[in-house]
Amino acid sequence: MSDLTDGSHAHAAAPPVDLDFDGDDDERAVDLDDTDLYLNRELSELAFQRRVLNEVLDERNPLLERIRFLAIVTKNLDEFFMKRVGGLKQQMDAGVTERAVDGRTPREQWEAVHEAAGPMFERQAACYRDVLRPALAEAGIEVADYDDLTETQERKMRSYFEESVLPTLTPLSFDPAHPFPFISNRSLSLAVLTRKRGETDPTFTRVKIPQNRPRLVEVETRGSGRRFVLLEEVVRANLDLLLPNVDIVDTALFRLTRNAEVRRNEEVAEDLIEAIQEVLEQRRFASAVRMELEAGTPDTVRDLLMEELDLSEREVYDLEGPIDYREFMDLTGHDRPDLKLDDWSPLPHPRLSVDGGLPESAESHDETVFDAIRRDDILLHHPYHSFTDTVQRFLDEAANDPDVLAIKAAIYRTASDSKVIQSLIDAADNGKQVAVMVELKARFDEQNNLEWVRTLEEEGIHVAYGTVGLKTHTKTALVVREEDDGVQLYSHVATGNYHSETAKGYVDLGLLTADRDIGQDLVKVFNFFTGPSLDEEFRKLLISPVTMRERLTAMVRREADHAREGRRARIVVKANALEDPEMVEELYRASMAGVDIDLVIRDICRLRPGIEGLSETVDVYSIVDRFLEHSRIFYFENAGDPEYYLGSADWMTRNLDNRVEAVAPVDDPAVREQLRFVLELCLRDNRSAWTMNPDGTYDQRVPEENEPTVNTQDVLMACSRAAHETGDDRGIVPEHPAVETDLLLDGTPTPTRTDGASAHQEGADSPGERDGDSEPTTGSTDELPAVLDAHPDRWYVPDSQRYSFAVRTPDGDRTYRKTVDAAAALVERYWAGEE
Repeated sequence: MSDLTDGSHAHAAAPPVDLDFDGDDDERAVDLDDTDLYLNRELSELAFQRRVLNEVLDERNPLLERIRFLAIVTKNLDEFFMKRVGGLKQQMDAGVTERAVDGRTPREQWEAVHEAAGPMFERQAACYRDVLRPALAEAGIEVADYDDLTETQERKMRSYFEESVLPTLTPLSFDPAHPFPFISNRSLSLAVLTRKRGETDPTFTRVKIPQNRPRLVEVETRGSGRRFVLLEEVVRANLDLLLPNVDIVDTALFRLTRNAEVRRNEEVAEDLIEAIQEVLEQRRFASAVRMELEAGTPDTVRDLLMEELDLSEREVYDLEGPIDYREFMDLTGHDRPDLKLDDWSPLPHPRLSVDGGLPESAESHDETVFDAIRRDDILLHHPYHSFTDTVQRFLDEAANDPDVLAIKAAIYRTASDSKVIQSLIDAADNGKQVAVMVELKARFDEQNNLEWVRTLEEEGIHVAYGTVGLKTHTKTALVVREEDDGVQLYSHVATGNYHSETAKGYVDLGLLTADRDIGQDLVKVFNFFTGPSLDEEFRKLLISPVTMRERLTAMVRREADHAREGRRARIVVKANALEDPEMVEELYRASMAGVDIDLVIRDICRLRPGIEGLSETVDVYSIVDRFLEHSRIFYFENAGDPEYYLGSADWMTRNLDNRVEAVAPVDDPAVREQLRFVLELCLRDNRSAWTMNPDGTYDQRVPEENEPTVNTQDVLMACSRAAHETGDDRGIVPEHPAVETDLLLDGTPTPTRTDGASAHQEGADSPGERDGDSEPTTGSTDELPAVLDAHPDRWYVPDSQRYSFAVRTPDGDRTYRKTVDAAAALVERYWAGEE
């Protein structure tokens, strides 16, 4: 299935699990302070990057899709080293020895990260060298060595270098007359050793490969294919024109990564804008955290770079093949549909199209976006729904509607040519009250956001820059509108940024609602951005850092109480990360109480699933596909009265305690139906999903024999296309033949038969028997635990591809379990005491 892989196993370099619970069912017997129960944050993030790397290795992906991920992996690992490794190095330099929840000191984490990262770089380079580059050449896209060019091509390349590249170069030598040159972050450089005639010692010169010239230089060919050579090879081959009258002794390519964890104490900063500008300046000169070095680099160059850049041997990576694959993304722009996934263009939402979703009696020209929202809540699925035709339309209409009184928006990241900002400017020009929160501390978007702040302020718009001690991460907008029955509030609560470009490649959700309580809550949030304090009481929204942690904790504990009392208990969380140790501990306790827990966590996960006596009812999945999974959905079954939530917060300490976040409850039945379908679909994915093991490694899910392939993103594209073609006002048609429909409740209490069993159990022929041909995953009934043999009328095997057992509960319902031991534990709890 994958080139250069050990099956589909993605190792996370986690220590083995050695837990001794000696079969004690008492939850209090488990020491939840045990460091072995928590995975390391940094290694868990590297495990995610390993899954992204698998998209490069996976031969099922089209060639240019693999090239796209080749570039993505480089970008992701760059940011990981700049942010996470940089932070660890700062702690080491400051003498910090405090251990993380997993028991490691900063130095131990730093060492483990470098040990885990090395093989990833090697696999990436080997895949390009041995698989992708030959495959590109076979497909007519050759990345050639300079030595393979013909004499004619070399002459043309030399002319190109002299005319278009040489004028941009500035050689910087290091000798008694010149200090060691500054090496900018992530710039590709050529180290050149030269010797003047008659001298003995060589001179070191750094030549920066220009970033304003194409990295892949196209070479003229006579055939139908296309041929490229790397810019650094063009420079290397023509150094005699740049450095005349010296001998070129040796050359080596290298690239430096600098720390991005540069901060200023906001409490003492006189001006937040000034503080951010200082951070940006300091980041340019921050300490080095990694150097990528061309294999075969002379020891003279290697030692000099390490000494001058203050790098240890562990921080230097010797790489075979090109250094820095980011510009290889340009190859994906070629018009070669045979080498790509099918194109996807986001679609309008039927409810927000010109005449979509209207009652038969309505006239299309009278329908506004506000009329559509006021009828019923609208759930937006990006990138399946167009950002321009949904969110942008919402803001555009608000800016130009004479009845709109005010618009408020929180901007975390936005496009460099943002139409969102233009809508806000238009609104101000039209006399509306406009307030904008622009988070200046959005990492790597600080400069872009600074420029937008200046633009908005020049238009007379009130701008809040952020909050001291907190980062504003909420993705919300509020429109205040005068209507016949009074002032109405229209809210947008989302999981993704107001960014038209990332909305084409990130999977996100947005709720458009006229719910008065949500609107009033947003009024309080926006008042906090410009006022002195944040209210601690909200009608519906979960707001961090004031109410969210408390509410989420209470809901997890409520599920645990339901499970202990034999009621239906289930938690499903879809998020980017589960990092907060306290929330992990709450989930462990809920699992020990018998709550069935499914976690669809794209990235970091500290929790270890599937440990007997601790987390045996927990499954963790991760989905990696063409679009970046970014949405957050929380589901709590609540004894048959389920609750759904969506919003901007992951279950990380920074989101719950150090950021302003908003999560909204979802009450609209049609929207809940869609969220239910998305969660069920994620749990059934067997093409792009990975299953986490207790030691932190992951196995890629593949269809069983004769099992249909289920790809979450492909299905949602098809469902949104079906809604577009049929005018289904839900926006997606939440139906698919391969997706079970009984995994989650839809909010309707489960009917109970007169014999005390759930009506959903009628598929079983009799107690203790199997539905159809299903088999327990642990074997036949001859191997069942004694408690199941003793109570055959209290359990059965459901007709489900996901669950092996269903246990009847004292209130006449049933609870599903995946393993025989988990089912036996429930029967023991509920029924062992009956006569």
